[in-house]
Amino acid sequence: MSLMEQLNRKALGLGVPLSVHLDVTYRCNERCEHCYLEHDGENELTTAEIRSFLEQFAEAGVFFLTISGGEPLLRRDCFEIIEFARELKFNVKLKTNAVLVREKEARRLREAGVEQVQVSVYSHKPEVHDAITKLPGSLSCTLEGIRLMRAAGLKVTLANVLMRSNAQDYAWVQALAAETGAQYTLDPTITPMLNGDSSILGMRVPAQGLRAVFRDARLVGDVDEFCAPPSPIDNEIREGIPCSAGHTSCYVSPWGDVYPCVQFPLPCGNLRRQSFSEIWATSPQLMEVRAIRAKHLSTCSSCSHLGTCTRCPGLAYMEGNMRGPSSADCEKSFLRTGVTTAGMLAGSAVPPPAPPHPALVQIQL
Repeated sequence: MSLMEQLNRKALGLGVPLSVHLDVTYRCNERCEHCYLEHDGENELTTAEIRSFLEQFAEAGVFFLTISGGEPLLRRDCFEIIEFARELKFNVKLKTNAVLVREKEARRLREAGVEQVQVSVYSHKPEVHDAITKLPGSLSCTLEGIRLMRAAGLKVTLANVLMRSNAQDYAWVQALAAETGAQYTLDPTITPMLNGDSSILGMRVPAQGLRAVFRDARLVGDVDEFCAPPSPIDNEIREGIPCSAGHTSCYVSPWGDVYPCVQFPLPCGNLRRQSFSEIWATSPQLMEVRAIRAKHLSTCSSCSHLGTCTRCPGLAYMEGNMRGPSSADCEKSFLRTGVTTAGMLAGSAVPPPAPPHPALVQIQL
């Protein structure tokens, strides 16, 4: 068992919120077409409030802190927030589009001791990336920011959200990451907006495209292992928690609202009205989430994919039932393995056309 696995297991046993994702603003200098946020900046948490909440997080045992937005660097106090978080000994990860990062900002992030910076890059082509962000020249600015952060000695990860408009470009984004000495991660999940609007789901990559991704050794390594049929389910899996959301991690909005996760919009309390420790320990919503084990899932508990599915309870919640299946994750499990899921058999998730033999799948580059 790795050190991180040990840490997570100990935090789970002690009921410690090991990590918090804090969005300090929803304002952004980009308007990404797939974004699930409304870019409202009214009544954001003040600097003093955030400092107070960070102290509360530290007292509760939080170690990992993700600072994000919106674009967090639009806040004039963003560096003050980061530096105060580091004074409290948080392991800080920053999510930014890097458009506002120049040599001074890169150096200050490094001096503050930020552990990692995640930057969204959608394509190697300016016309594709900039069309997604709706900000002309954004790819050039973002790549310059990445190079400056790497030159300053920061760990950087290029996050590539995959959608219809950039589905053919991920290999080149991965190459950009290698060229700049950054890590690379790809995510084919498009989520509904936090206000419930699901219209952006039409941007999801179609089934055939996902099949190709799941059989690309450059992304998944051993394709035979990654696409293997699910293993038998044992009692440990049935008794396990579906996700760390609400168990060892949570999300805090720019208004102090607490949720199990940024993709799980179940309101659990507000830091302007209650302390973080009180919300963490007594929120009825968090207690409900924590009571759920894999065996309690209404459809998924009978699914052969139970131990390997990437099922997101937040996506399931937005589909109407936090204990039910997430249709997007049902589809991914099916496309990866070719084995029909319980959600599909129950009619709560519609299966795409049967996959061709892996040897017949070709990736268009």
